[in-house]
Amino acid sequence: MPLSEIPAAAQDLARFFCLAIVVVGHTMMVSPVLHPDGTVTSDNTLGNQGWFEPVVWVLQVMPLFFVAGGITGLQSWRRLRARGGNAVDFMQARMLRLIRPAAALLAVMFTGLWAARLAGVDRQVIQLLATGAGMPLWFLASYLAAQLSLPLLARLHARAPWLALAGLTSLVVAVDCLRGAMPVLAYLNMIFLWCAVQQLGFLLADGDLRDIGRPGLVGIILGSNLTLGVLVWLGLYSGNMLVNLNPPNLTLLLLGFSQAAALQLLRPVLAELGSLAWMRRLIGAAGRFSMTVYLWHLPLLAAMSGMLLLTDLPQPAGGTAGWWWGRPLVLLALIGLLLPVLALVGRLEERPTAPVTAPSRPAAAVVTAAVVVYVPVVDAALNGLTLGLLGGGAACFALAVLLLGRIPVRLVAESAPGGSGPPLPRPPLSANVEP
Repeated sequence: MPLSEIPAAAQDLARFFCLAIVVVGHTMMVSPVLHPDGTVTSDNTLGNQGWFEPVVWVLQVMPLFFVAGGITGLQSWRRLRARGGNAVDFMQARMLRLIRPAAALLAVMFTGLWAARLAGVDRQVIQLLATGAGMPLWFLASYLAAQLSLPLLARLHARAPWLALAGLTSLVVAVDCLRGAMPVLAYLNMIFLWCAVQQLGFLLADGDLRDIGRPGLVGIILGSNLTLGVLVWLGLYSGNMLVNLNPPNLTLLLLGFSQAAALQLLRPVLAELGSLAWMRRLIGAAGRFSMTVYLWHLPLLAAMSGMLLLTDLPQPAGGTAGWWWGRPLVLLALIGLLLPVLALVGRLEERPTAPVTAPSRPAAAVVTAAVVVYVPVVDAALNGLTLGLLGGGAACFALAVLLLGRIPVRLVAESAPGGSGPPLPRPPLSANVEP
């Protein structure tokens, strides 16, 4: 099957756009408030704006992340298989790509917050910062679950692509119908829903939307948003896509249909923009450190905002004109904080390799690593992220990295002329902007 319906330049630009939207959006949401009694709370300033609810239908780009991940993931899986790799090799590579940067974040957060606690910082402030660190991790858990399921889902897609998507959609709807009676079931859609959205990326990768044509793609965009509007109007779902995000529900899948169709529709424009030399350099640089940026930007933003409360600098109330005018400065300061972090821990995203003679990791080690990673993740999802769980999570993630070892060169080396490409895009030729 052809894997060129969405050119690499268009994919890279779409992922870069998603990452930029997330970082910029969070700078307009985080707003710690120091109350007269000394307590500290955090307001979501942007989310509290009345006009933001319809806008977030456009700016909620998490489905597009998974669509893009489905495209590149399917490409990587097929290239790896052509080189002699198997599902265990794919799981090993994907987990290392994702959990190595996360392990560093958890370790630094635990050490820093524990030191702050010993220094006498209020427990409430520490818990607020720990919760901020946990917000990016839910996405890591969902994305990792979708990627680990990719070999199986790719096999189902090869046999019956539309039936596979329909089956996952049915599971999403079933969970939504049962979540009222058993709320804990809602968390199953962190797997079912994002796997369904990832499946849309498979369709784009194989050109299954190619023959629909522009009118059909526009119809998908209008139809999915109209259906979403009706469901919100009937009161079945919230109109706030931030509320619908965790745990996710059918509304995010409808957005996924709309965004996948839009990506196909805008493919020529994105490909042209993404092929510009300066754009390729920008995307390539961002792609090398995308996971680090995604994981670290929110904890750094929360820490910076909290530190500002301890100074005599003006503290405009969230949502006021002064607060909005200060957002560009906050964004620049955040970028300034990210640069040394990228220099220190960004290399953890580089492709880890071992000698070509190194044996593949046993399947039991890879599966055990996945279980070890999800123990603290499930605990955090059900009970919230605490300082103790930060430390336990860092230990679990570090153990998983040890279990996974390093990826043999034969799975990442450039292929011979005429052969298939590397399983993961090699920066800076193609940005790997998939958190």
